[in-house]
Amino acid sequence: MQTCIAFSFRSQKAMMMPERTVLSISGDDRIHFLQGLVTNDVTKADEGIIYSALLTPQGKFTADFFVIGQAERLLIDVAASHAQALGQRLMMYRLRAAVTIEQTGLIVSRGTGPKPAGAFDDPRHAAMGWRAYGDVDISDDTDWDVLRVENLIPQTGMELTGDTYILEAGFEALGGVDFKKGCFVGQEIVARMKHKTTLKKGLAQVAIKGKAAPGDAITADGRPVGTLFTIAGDRALAFLRFDRAEGEMQAGDATLTRLK
Repeated sequence: MQTCIAFSFRSQKAMMMPERTVLSISGDDRIHFLQGLVTNDVTKADEGIIYSALLTPQGKFTADFFVIGQAERLLIDVAASHAQALGQRLMMYRLRAAVTIEQTGLIVSRGTGPKPAGAFDDPRHAAMGWRAYGDVDISDDTDWDVLRVENLIPQTGMELTGDTYILEAGFEALGGVDFKKGCFVGQEIVARMKHKTTLKKGLAQVAIKGKAAPGDAITADGRPVGTLFTIAGDRALAFLRFDRAEGEMQAGDATLTRLK
């Protein structure tokens, strides 16, 4: 079967890269191709939207994204910072699949007010509002960091990095992984963490009093506990060792307490 690939990215010098980039996967094999790679069930995106990720064979995070099913293509809504690497990795896996992978010019809009016609509910959490794809930006002025911290939603490049295991980042609660869909890259590691272990560390919400910065190390009684990430007012997201996060913790000049 002939493989058809067309893939290019506009230079960042030529234009300011948007926060999100939308890729297109078309061709007869598009669903079968993506289904064998990503963590969620692509068939659930038929005329809808799902949240998913592509992992390394060792089960670690490469990119998270939304998959939107259309009549003749799948759209991939991914952080602009990870779009090129994701596209190149998908091309590496294409083998003889009849697919074309391209960057589109679609603009991603987000909001929490009335949902525009054609928009989709964010599949991660009802509080995260809607997402729309078109030629103009119709986003509202929602403070997304506040919502993410309130609802334990990780973000690419902040809480989600190349060292992240997705179950420790809460992907199951966000509907980002389907254990019944069949194989995907890194599945063995994810399944082992799901069925054979109790998570001893992961993403958590903390109360914060005092000054600290994202990336600061968190300690308790002089022992390392984790890392501070997104801060929104007096709360923040942090990656913690749960067995050491029972009392007060320190990060920078701040005192932290885990919120259950």
